[in-house]
Amino acid sequence: MILTRAKPFRSWRNVAATTVAFALASALAACSSPRPVLYTIAPVTGPARTGAPKVIGLREVSLANYLRQSQIVRSSADYRLDVMSNDWWGEPLSAMLGRVLVEELRQRLPQSTVVNESGAVAAETDATVAVNVERLDADASGAVVLQAQAAVESKGKNAPVLQTFSYTVPTSSPGVTAEVTAISVAVGRLADGLASLLTTKPPKR
Repeated sequence: MILTRAKPFRSWRNVAATTVAFALASALAACSSPRPVLYTIAPVTGPARTGAPKVIGLREVSLANYLRQSQIVRSSADYRLDVMSNDWWGEPLSAMLGRVLVEELRQRLPQSTVVNESGAVAAETDATVAVNVERLDADASGAVVLQAQAAVESKGKNAPVLQTFSYTVPTSSPGVTAEVTAISVAVGRLADGLASLLTTKPPKR
């Protein structure tokens, strides 16, 4: 009696290979995610001021470490970071804040030339602005909180002028778009504060 087992064996191998390939494809599909939605901060206009230094340089905006990521941080309330996995900034947040603040300061200080010192254009400045953003996310109520420190160094002055800023902007509705809108408003208020700092004469000693 002759037994032929080669053919069933090959069938079993084909079934096993197909099963493995299907499992691998399923795993890859499960691990993949939709393309992220990209957001940008929009410049906000504010009151124009006079009396600022003629040429102003804005240094690169420094961020708290938890903000240095592509994903938008929704909230840092209640000891927990709520990070949006599929909602990203369209460019590094530090560069975006610098770009927007320069545009806003140009509008608020029309008699001054404002340059971004992290860019390719260099200029001899009469004053330099440095900004540290310590918080930029929503609190437990959903309102956006912006906390920052700024220093203005003026040409011929020994000590910089320091100031702390804090703004809370309610959101119009739940969702990332409403948060980014509120962030834009908060950054506009920061530009107002920087413009005021640049046009306020320090008291005489």
